Amino acid sequence: MRMSLFIITSVLLLLGCRETKEQVTSEVKLDKVWTLLDFVKSDSINPILEPVISQVFKCPISESEVLWEAKNVLNPSAIVKDDKVYLIYRAQDSAMTSRLGLAISEDGLHFKKQPTPIFYPDNDSMKEYEWKGGVEDPRIVESEDGTYILTYTSYDGRTARLCLASSKDLINWTKHGLVLGEGKYKNTWSKAGAIVSKLVGNKIVATKINGKYWMYFGDTNLFMAFSDDLIHWKVAENEENQQMISVLHPRKGYFDSRLVEPGPFALIREDGILLIYNGSNAANFNDSELPRFTYAAGQALFDKEKPYKLIDRTTTHFIYPDKEYEKIGEVNEVCFVEGLIYFKGKWFLYYGTADSKIAVAVRD
Repeated sequence: MRMSLFIITSVLLLLGCRETKEQVTSEVKLDKVWTLLDFVKSDSINPILEPVISQVFKCPISESEVLWEAKNVLNPSAIVKDDKVYLIYRAQDSAMTSRLGLAISEDGLHFKKQPTPIFYPDNDSMKEYEWKGGVEDPRIVESEDGTYILTYTSYDGRTARLCLASSKDLINWTKHGLVLGEGKYKNTWSKAGAIVSKLVGNKIVATKINGKYWMYFGDTNLFMAFSDDLIHWKVAENEENQQMISVLHPRKGYFDSRLVEPGPFALIREDGILLIYNGSNAANFNDSELPRFTYAAGQALFDKEKPYKLIDRTTTHFIYPDKEYEKIGEVNEVCFVEGLIYFKGKWFLYYGTADSKIAVAVRD
């Protein structure tokens, strides 16, 4: 098999087929020491969060009481605070409007939900972007001064836009608007902001590289933005055509043949910047061992000094739907990873299942 791949690679080199060369040579490199693998799903307690109809919230826009998580709970982020795990999760009501809820845990496994959402569409400057679809898919890190930085997706029913908010206590939030700004990218479909960070004790702290903060984002290809202050961001563009620079692409024949989208924050490690990402399997030219449109997660490694430079990438997923609650739901065949913490000497990975519930996997 290895000899066959070598012959194929040689032929493709002669033909100048660069993309396929990268796929084939990556496949023969089996030892990827930089990965964060060996997560074990906590089957005895999964799913750890499910929707309930007892949570009532008075919507400030409709001025009516809504069962704000009656339909689905999904796609959580997480952070450690005061030796507890704070899980910020997306919840949908029966009209499919999304708000962000909070659940707290002493052990990272068993959570107590707060009765009302902590982040939601309101009569504020972001209403035109957040209503009526809502606020979706949080990702959270800390700044050096302890401020919590939240990237999220606003959805007005037509366009998803990557947005940012900050907080000192995870309860009271300041919305800072569109990450891509009010200029030419204002109406560009954008989401899933994963800020480059490092592990400091049990905290995930946003960290500058060569004087700038960096963020991966996107949900077809992955792009980048950079910032001086974590609040105001500029899209990384190609100087020649003034277009966004794509740094990670879908691959024909693989689990991520349809799209790629960041998972949690991007983590600076010894070998480079580790980005756990979600991939979707295309309708054709795909991974034939997975159902079409399956969401599974892989990992990529970027250069620590040049975060836009891809060094390596796994050839297969490390987590995929194989449980009933992951395979059947609002959207079938989904494991969507979005929360990662280091807590009590272990890594906890939180993910949405079938766009309906939330589960956890643990790595010692």
